[in-house]
Amino acid sequence: MKLKYALIGCGRISPNHITAAVNNNLNIVGLCDLEINKANHHIIDYKLGVSTKSYFDYKLMIENENPQIIAIATESGNHAEIAKYCIKKGIHLIIEKPIALSLEDADEIIALSKKHNVIVSACHQNRFNKSIQKIRESIEQNRFGRLFHGTAHIRWNRGQDYYTQAPWRGTWEQDGGALMNQCIHNIDLLRWMMGNEIDEVFAYTDNLNHSFIETEDLGVALVKFKNGSYGIIEGTTNIYPKNLEETLYLFGEKGTVKAGGKSVNIIEEWLFADKLDNPEEVKVKYHENPPTVYGFGHTPLYKNVIDSIENQTEPYVTAEDGRRALELVLGIYKSAAEGKSIKFPLKHCSSIEFKGRFR
Repeated sequence: MKLKYALIGCGRISPNHITAAVNNNLNIVGLCDLEINKANHHIIDYKLGVSTKSYFDYKLMIENENPQIIAIATESGNHAEIAKYCIKKGIHLIIEKPIALSLEDADEIIALSKKHNVIVSACHQNRFNKSIQKIRESIEQNRFGRLFHGTAHIRWNRGQDYYTQAPWRGTWEQDGGALMNQCIHNIDLLRWMMGNEIDEVFAYTDNLNHSFIETEDLGVALVKFKNGSYGIIEGTTNIYPKNLEETLYLFGEKGTVKAGGKSVNIIEEWLFADKLDNPEEVKVKYHENPPTVYGFGHTPLYKNVIDSIENQTEPYVTAEDGRRALELVLGIYKSAAEGKSIKFPLKHCSSIEFKGRFR
């Protein structure tokens, strides 16, 4: 029996969600957007047929269609409110990044999902890149030995048109800046690879080239992990004239790896003391060339969530993983705003606390 699926939010990332739902043979019963024409166009463009209904009210869609799984791809600031409503209705969720804009909301989502026995997956789809899966395998096999440090660089471009298309972008209330919106995927990967547990963070953020938004267009941070390793984060939307690269480096006593490309979808360096595999063969085998920076990860993420629902197991990317990525971005914001290092874990923090930061 096909699971009944619905999508809330038909903006820039929605085609990836619809494609993933189609690829995984879900029964797409509804598409919802405040601008209902967006939902209507998707139904036509993707040839979904009369069995897929369009809505501007997600609560009405849930009442009428009774979906079993929903993807939330609205403005970031609305993720938490919608997620809590859906979880209380017993609906499994895929939540676009960030999972929420406050740690309190993220914690409530996690607690509610456990109370209602609902599966919630944070949509960090780059974890499913072939390159990232191969690197993760090497971490789990301890091929690096002791990890010394890792770096995440996100060197992208976002012009004024991008923000004009959707005025919620670049606001503290509904989005956050470059780190929260564009860079959180690679920030998630760095934290995940380096052992997850953080001791402290020191950071700078600034708005150098986007006077028309409230938030940062540049962030640089130093992360000290509890295992004694370090992380360096550099994220920006100021790169001229277009997206340049997203790279992840990992350096250990017995291994050096670099994942690159537009969205860490190719392996550019693969050097291990154990010589278990041929570096050139690894580079060829784990190379992907997606048409956009969103990559190919949504389809396998969906498959994993469906498997988790059917087998009552934890998804590969959990709500807790989404909280960890959020916590690190908020820790960077807090450090930059207060001009000091921030100790982890963070219990309370929200993007709205930084309103007026660059005025």
